[in-house]
Amino acid sequence: MLTSNLGYPRIGGNRELKKACEQYWSGKTSVKELINAGHSIRQQNWQIQKNAGIDLIPSNDFSFYDQVLDMSLTVGAIPERYHEVILNNKKTELDLYFAMARGYQKEGLDITAMEMTKWFDTNYHYIVPEFHKNQKFKLFSTKVVDEFNEAKYSGFVTKPVIIGAVSYLLLGKEKEAGFDRLDLIKNLLPVYLDVLDRLNDSGVEWVQFDEPFLALDLSDKAKEAFRFVYAEIRKAFPFINITIANYFDCFADNLDLALSLPVNVLHLDLVRCPKQLDDILESDKLSPKTQLSLGLVDGRNVWKNDFENSLALIHKAIRKIGQDRILIAPSCSLLHSPCDLDFETALNPEIKQWLAFAKQKLDEIVTLKQLAVGDQNAAEKLEENRLANTRRSTSDLVHNNKVKERVLAITDKHAQRESEFAIRKKIQHQALNLPLFPTTTIGSFPQTAEVRSWRAKFKKGKLSQQQYDELIARETEETIRFQEQIGIDVLVHGEFERNDMVEYFGEQLEGFAFTKYGWVQSYGSRCVKPPIIFGDVSRPAPMTVKWSSYAQTLTQKLVKGMLTGPVTILQWSFVRNDQPRSQTCTQIALAIRDEVCDLEKANIKVIQIDEPAIREGLPLRKADWQAYLQWAVRAFRIAASAVNDATQIHTHMCYSEFNDIIQNIADMDADVITIECSRSQMELLDAFADFNYPNEIGPGVYDIHSPRVPSKDEMLNLLEKAQAVIPAHQLWVNPDCGLKTRHWEETKKALIEMVSAAREIRQMIENPVAS
Repeated sequence: MLTSNLGYPRIGGNRELKKACEQYWSGKTSVKELINAGHSIRQQNWQIQKNAGIDLIPSNDFSFYDQVLDMSLTVGAIPERYHEVILNNKKTELDLYFAMARGYQKEGLDITAMEMTKWFDTNYHYIVPEFHKNQKFKLFSTKVVDEFNEAKYSGFVTKPVIIGAVSYLLLGKEKEAGFDRLDLIKNLLPVYLDVLDRLNDSGVEWVQFDEPFLALDLSDKAKEAFRFVYAEIRKAFPFINITIANYFDCFADNLDLALSLPVNVLHLDLVRCPKQLDDILESDKLSPKTQLSLGLVDGRNVWKNDFENSLALIHKAIRKIGQDRILIAPSCSLLHSPCDLDFETALNPEIKQWLAFAKQKLDEIVTLKQLAVGDQNAAEKLEENRLANTRRSTSDLVHNNKVKERVLAITDKHAQRESEFAIRKKIQHQALNLPLFPTTTIGSFPQTAEVRSWRAKFKKGKLSQQQYDELIARETEETIRFQEQIGIDVLVHGEFERNDMVEYFGEQLEGFAFTKYGWVQSYGSRCVKPPIIFGDVSRPAPMTVKWSSYAQTLTQKLVKGMLTGPVTILQWSFVRNDQPRSQTCTQIALAIRDEVCDLEKANIKVIQIDEPAIREGLPLRKADWQAYLQWAVRAFRIAASAVNDATQIHTHMCYSEFNDIIQNIADMDADVITIECSRSQMELLDAFADFNYPNEIGPGVYDIHSPRVPSKDEMLNLLEKAQAVIPAHQLWVNPDCGLKTRHWEETKKALIEMVSAAREIRQMIENPVAS
């Protein structure tokens, strides 16, 4: 029996990767220093796993930005705009790489970034590959081989992790009509074979292909592509041990396909889908040579494994196929887990004993193997595990009967606005008196190093509450004045008092715990520190009224109240696993509902309830969508529906495909929805246009995830595209997302251009003859 890991967090325990990348982007460090930082993180990660006793340690799970972008560079899927400019100007491979991820705007160059979207149902974002008809591929980057050799020369025998060819194509988009990206599989496969040939020459024994699309509904064409790819790989490399890793759900109706593939190991996510073990063990199509990687330790959450439950599954597999055909593993890559629980010295000890982060999960994997093979030295760990899980299930910290009773008392009326949207719209237009194409931002403004230092000093007691409040008040007023000066119509207070859009709320809600170092990667250098929902959720006091009300006193213009919605708080937290997620979400919705009511009482007339994660929460298989969407949409409506008709409710969603759930988006019944649209060149609006979406919509006109400043004409062009498919009276003008991660200089320039674009299209519509 072997232990195997599918991937390890690449950010470093103290976010060393974030700091190294941002120093490089700002020009403060050299490319050599950045490369050295990556080398140091990889060495440390391999050593941690070796020390833990992991047999199959992954390599190529490290990335400077994103593993899908890494694969695009590997196979030479580099869009033409980068060939013509970056390569011809003799930039480095890393400059090319980061330009694809973030755009490039300096030294006379101006190149847009590639599109970004969510990685399945996680909060991780990947860079979407771009494909064209008859596209050719060639080996451009040897990163996979280089990192395997780097590990080998350092004394680590590793298992390279590669996104499988079929999943890679399915992760991308066709950039022209008239072909299916799966048609490119025969052009792509030779590059994969080239990589495997080089790995084989370097002495590789194991290779892991991540094929998470095996957990989704697949077309016959996709299934045939899987058969073709793995038949060719096996024919070319009969002696390499090939693992196919599927995760986030069952193989389900792809099980026969998976069992038919000529591979050595099938990885099963037994956290998300424990029932599939029986289906596989009982199948007469399971080859007597195929090994099973049992994904028993949850790579997506922070709760301690239940050894007794896991051992029951392991023993079931041993009885059927023998222990030499079993690998013990996490459910998926530990990329989605914080690095090390040992760093959390301030966490409530009672809660801490219930948790395991990436480093601790490695120990759990090894311990499960020891227990399964009868190692008596591990018996004490089994008892410790049993006691910790028992204490959690009975703890007074977890259960609040008043919260449970309030959830039971909810009726359909709690999820209904007073009037339908057509009536509300007339009332709101009269009450708010906004122009055509009203301008706003999504909420946050740049949080400079200075602002972050105030928060750090306040937490350490180096600033008093009064001193801290005075600094935040000053920054808020300056932001309000800037927005007034450039002519934004609906202002925001800037959120300078907030650390993170979920963490800030969780810190003020009962039932949440917080870490100091529990960071996980969201995209690129962007890391988030998800709260841990360990118990029943309630709101002891108002959370946002103070600063929203203060900002409103500074201006005659409207100021939006800014809240994070219940589904997003749920999705972007580590959620308790001892009750249905729907129940936890409803508890959060009631807390947000109380906040919405308090904002309205404080004379805040526009309230935004962000739900960027509602699409990401969809189950991977369409058959399971409706049950999720029913409770998710209901939770939003519970949060939003207690206000008067004159109060305008906004919501925001980013980096999502809406086509399949547009009816559910409409069912949320927000008065205004703002969405990411700039990287897709307004393509996402097609779903709203085809549906004849009745409410108002703000398609983002500039990409805030890139440092480049778009011109007025560029944004005007996007607005014209939007106005061609959505009536002008329904459209708002705004950035793609919040501006927290941007710098003030670029933010000011971009917003000035945005307001200018809005004014010009407003004039074009109102005075068509003059324009």
